[in-house]
Amino acid sequence: MTGPDPSSRNGGARPGSYTAPDAVDTIVIGAGPAGAAAAIRLATAGHRVVVLERRTMPRMKTCGDTLTPRAVHELTAMGISADALDGFQRIDRIRLTGRGKHVEVDWPSHPVFPSYGLVARRDRLDELVAERAVEAGATLLDGHEALAPIVERGFVRGVVVRQTDGIITEMRARYLVVADGANSRFGRALGTSRERTWPYATAIRNYFASPLHDTPAIELTLDLTDRNGTSITGYGWVFPLGDGTVNVGAGVVSTAKDFKAINTTHLLERFATDVAERWQIRPGSPLGTPASGRVPMGGSVGPTAGPTWLVIGDAAGSANPFVGAGIEYAYETGRIAGDVLVAALRENSATVLQRYPAVLAENYGTYFKIGRLFDRFAGRPALMNRLSRTVTKRSSIAGHAVRVATNELRPSLAGPPELAYRVAGAISRVAPRA
Repeated sequence: MTGPDPSSRNGGARPGSYTAPDAVDTIVIGAGPAGAAAAIRLATAGHRVVVLERRTMPRMKTCGDTLTPRAVHELTAMGISADALDGFQRIDRIRLTGRGKHVEVDWPSHPVFPSYGLVARRDRLDELVAERAVEAGATLLDGHEALAPIVERGFVRGVVVRQTDGIITEMRARYLVVADGANSRFGRALGTSRERTWPYATAIRNYFASPLHDTPAIELTLDLTDRNGTSITGYGWVFPLGDGTVNVGAGVVSTAKDFKAINTTHLLERFATDVAERWQIRPGSPLGTPASGRVPMGGSVGPTAGPTWLVIGDAAGSANPFVGAGIEYAYETGRIAGDVLVAALRENSATVLQRYPAVLAENYGTYFKIGRLFDRFAGRPALMNRLSRTVTKRSSIAGHAVRVATNELRPSLAGPPELAYRVAGAISRVAPRA
C-alpha cells in the first residue's frame, strides 16, 4: 500500500507537517467543528496531526447555522480573526414567539462570552476553521474516507483510508480522534453506541430569500404544532444569514407525542407558511431541497475514550439537550480532547486519555442530565403550551430562559436562572440514569 501524497491538491491534501504515516502523532477523523478544534489545539502545541475528511471542503451540513456567544468565544480562542468573523451576520437579540405573543431580548451578559452571536453557513464556517487548523500546522486530507481502524493487540494504531483516487492505504498514528458526526460509523466500529432510553432530536432546515436577511435578531417559535394543531415538543427557527437568505427550520425531540409519526417535511412546510408574512418569504419557493438529520444530545453516546482513542462532538452525542445546538459543544469537546492528547504526548502515557470522560462529566454532566429530564417533561403537550405562554409573557422571564437554554449561566452569581439551575441539579440526583 502507498501513502497519500501531501503535496497533491488533487488528492485533497493541504500544506502541513505531514511527512510519513509512521510519523503522525494523531489522526483526526472528520474536519467539522469538533475535529478542526482538536487539530488546532494539537498542531498549535507542535504535534503532527492529520485530519481525514470524507467529503471535499467546503461542504454543507444539516444545521441551523447559528453560533451562540459561547461558540463565538471558542472561535476567537482558536485564533480566528475578527475580520473573518465580521464576514458573518451578527446577532444581538433573540425573539421568542408563541401562542400569538412575542418577546425580544438581548443575549444574556456573561463575564467570559461576548454579548452577540453569529449566523454563518456551515460550508463557509467549517472551511474557515479547517484552514485555521492547517495554518497551525495540521495536514488536512479532504476527499479521504476513514474505512476502518487498524487494531493490534487491542490497541488502535491507525486507520485504513480510501484516498480521493480510490486507492486503499494505511495511515498510522499514536492516537486517534473520532469526529465524524452524529451518525459516526467509525465510532460504532470502535464500540460506541447511543443510550437509547435518552432523548434525541430530529432537525430539518431549508433556505429562503428574504429582504430581512440582515436583521440582527434570530427568531425562535416555541409553539410548534402538527396539522391537527397538537403541540409538538421542539421549536421552529428563522436565522438571517445577511446574504439575501434566511435559514428556516424546525427541531423535534423524541419525547414528543407520536414522534415517529411526525412528518418533518410537512412540519417545515407548515412552519414556513406560519412565518412567511413576518419574514417576507415565499414558503412554496425554497432555494433548495430540505436537509434533515438526527441529533444525539446530552452526552448520550459512549464510551468517549478507549486505550488510544477519543470521541468528540456529535459523534459523542454532545449537543445541548435544551435546544439541540451542537457547534459550541463540538468546539469545546474538541479543545478538551486536544488538551488531553497534548498531555498524553508530553507525558508519553496513553493512560492520560482516561481523564477525558472525567472532564466531560465535570463540565457537562449535571447540565446535560437536567436537559434530558426537561425533554422528558416537555414531551407533554399541556406543559409545552404552559411553557410557551410563560416564556413569552415577560422579557425578564424570557431572558432567564435563554440563559439556561444556551448554557450561559454565571457560576459566581446567584440570579434567578442560577438558583433555578441549582435546585434542578439537586432534584436530578435522585434520577441517576435519567
